[in-house]
Amino acid sequence: MTDPHPGRPPIFLDRDGTLIVEVDYLSDLGAMRLIPGMAEAVRAANDAGHAVVVVTNQSGVARGIIDEAFARESGEHLRGLLAGAGARLDGYYYCPYHPEGKPPYNRDHPDRKPGAGMLSRAARDLALTLNGAYMVGDKRADLDTGADLGVIPLLVRTGYGQETAKHLPPDFTERGGRIFNHGGEAIAWVLENDSGQGG
Repeated sequence: MTDPHPGRPPIFLDRDGTLIVEVDYLSDLGAMRLIPGMAEAVRAANDAGHAVVVVTNQSGVARGIIDEAFARESGEHLRGLLAGAGARLDGYYYCPYHPEGKPPYNRDHPDRKPGAGMLSRAARDLALTLNGAYMVGDKRADLDTGADLGVIPLLVRTGYGQETAKHLPPDFTERGGRIFNHGGEAIAWVLENDSGQGG
């Protein structure tokens, strides 16, 4: 399988607090709301030829707040919200595990951010290159994801981002990390930066 997005680094997005408005342990699809401007930003990334992939920790499954059926359904609901604005996701991955959860989910797992398991799965499934990819998120776990794989961390101030900005990883700047007010701004910068490199 060849990369369907040659020369365009993939954009990985955290879900809660980055793509949608933060709701502690979302358990009602009616409460899912896109952060203003995100659908348009995703559509712009689609149009520019970047793969856009959501990678989200869903420990609510392990904690017994939601089940995996809801976790999957929420992904489809999100795709529908984006499709209404002409935007699409190339992939959607969630991790239901948490070490302090309930069986059979009560364990650590390489998919759980900051583990890079979901990124690696997406790379295999979609023939993506992780070195030079972007990870957009509002939490420290997002920023640390893929640190040893050449993934560039982009912090947004939505969700928990304001607090996260006070405690950045020591290698944040060295890895090319940047801070943006919201995900739309981050994606716009990626598109401008990529265009400027003639990628």
